[in-house]
Amino acid sequence: MDPAQFGATRAAIRLALEREDIESRPLWKPMHLQPVFAGCEVVGGDVAAALFQHGLCLPSGTAMSEADLERVAAVIQSLRR
Repeated sequence: MDPAQFGATRAAIRLALEREDIESRPLWKPMHLQPVFAGCEVVGGDVAAALFQHGLCLPSGTAMSEADLERVAAVIQSLRR
């Protein structure tokens, strides 16, 4: 999520979703940024690092209804400027 383009930060979106009892979380830390792999050779990694810094995992799954999807989208869209 690019706050300059969207108008809200990843944290603001996560908190807005939380207020509506919708679970979300930041993306998993890429392997090359984990301490256990410090000092290992990295090939690429810039995209993964950027996604980790700005990305947000949203609810997903086959059990989500169209109404569930619309509810999540509405909360996110309400923050857009």
